[in-house]
Amino acid sequence: MFIKFLSSLTLIILLLACKKSETLVVPQSSKEISQKTLDSTLLQSLFKCNRIEWSDFSDSLIYAALQYGDGIMSIGYAPSVTKFKYTDISRINLQSPEWKAARQSVLNLIMQEEYTDSLNVYAESSEVYSDNNIPVLNLRIRQIKTIKALRSSTNVRYAEPLCYEPRQHRLYQRIQSSSGCGSNTSAINLTSGTDYYLIAPGCKASWNYPYHNIFSTWTRSTGAGMKIFMIDTGISPDQENIGNNFNQGYSSGRTLERLVTLPQNFYLGIPIGPLETYADGCGHGTAMSGAAVAPRGVDGNTVGVAYNSNFIICRAATDVYLDESREVKGVTDAFLTAANRSDVRIISMSLGRLSSSSQMSDAIRYAHGKGKLIFCAGGTSMDWTAGWTGVIFPASMTEVNAVTGVKTDMMTRCDNCHDGIQIDFTAVMQKSSGKATTPLTLPMDGDDPSTVGGSSVATATIAGIAALVWSKFPTYSRDQILNKLIQAGGYYPFRSSTQGWGVIDAYKATN
Repeated sequence: MFIKFLSSLTLIILLLACKKSETLVVPQSSKEISQKTLDSTLLQSLFKCNRIEWSDFSDSLIYAALQYGDGIMSIGYAPSVTKFKYTDISRINLQSPEWKAARQSVLNLIMQEEYTDSLNVYAESSEVYSDNNIPVLNLRIRQIKTIKALRSSTNVRYAEPLCYEPRQHRLYQRIQSSSGCGSNTSAINLTSGTDYYLIAPGCKASWNYPYHNIFSTWTRSTGAGMKIFMIDTGISPDQENIGNNFNQGYSSGRTLERLVTLPQNFYLGIPIGPLETYADGCGHGTAMSGAAVAPRGVDGNTVGVAYNSNFIICRAATDVYLDESREVKGVTDAFLTAANRSDVRIISMSLGRLSSSSQMSDAIRYAHGKGKLIFCAGGTSMDWTAGWTGVIFPASMTEVNAVTGVKTDMMTRCDNCHDGIQIDFTAVMQKSSGKATTPLTLPMDGDDPSTVGGSSVATATIAGIAALVWSKFPTYSRDQILNKLIQAGGYYPFRSSTQGWGVIDAYKATN
């Protein structure tokens, strides 16, 4: 725990070195702010400070983001901002008189600023989403004076767009809706001994497992008794190995759940289309599930790292880029759901965004306060991150263990992986040659493995290793397991400035 504290302290000191007044030119008048100016200001913060924190910006810029976005504001409230401690967020009683009064005070302030008449009509029509576990409101805000009043209120912790991402980035073009999607099909003509290892009782183990000593670790632990909660794009209903064949071969007696927290789509506040299901329309969630927990079966498919772990796959997003309000809400609810389940110890998420979200941060801190061990992907360069290789949100949070991928030399980051001081662990997931240069996983259907790369599969791999370690030491606390992982890192007792503790030796961690 002391080791983790020191690394967090170092991170905080470095981040504080980037001050808004020294690095950012922030427009003050809403009349000055075109969408191009808005986005260039946000990206200036990203490239200079490695972050987009809405608290750094003016009321006018936030108002512009609401206007160019969907108009939904995320408002965190508290009885007193000066007395609020984020470390206590998982112990708040929102039904207590003081918290109910704080919530009502914020609602009254908003209604007063937004309308002078028909206050109840506004209150009923403006709340888009509701949260029962964390002190936050999601409301449509139409006037800049409301933003000013909220940000100066002693009952408001933050007031920011629920979801706005820079849209004038030269590579944005809404193609980010398919980020990380569409390529999870079976790989052709893989070679035994190069691309995979054929192991009993009749499955394929990915080529990268020896770099983490997975085979030796399986003599000590297979993840039995653990439950991984994965937040992603869902699971393919056509992949039986995360379905009816979840228990087969050497994988037995484990449970599988498929949840949905992604809200129904809406337009102008009106729900449209069908309710969301667990079905993975992207392919990313299926690939991450396979890397972490695919069964050690008899059908010739790939085996996951923690092949005897219980598993929950939660569909919280449509793709890996969290650029919709409903995706932020879906991820928020997924973390809260996992946090409130005593049978869940490990949370893995290979999704992210450029700008921060205080609402998601609340949910992650809530889960951390409940003792969950959280892993998030550090970032993989796509259209929406081209030109920047820092650690994306929420992997950048100190409550999260950020993961990225490295090559087989165990030091060089993968070609499209992000790294930085917030990274905690790395996983080997790229080799220089072979038909499968990235790890094996489950495809959308069938029994021939697919392959997947980036910091995403690195994160799923490390979450699986954590399940192996916790299964070996089931009475340990979250912090004790984390220290086991740290001490098994390739750089330990030192910490890399870009790759954290390095590649984890799972066998050493289970010793």
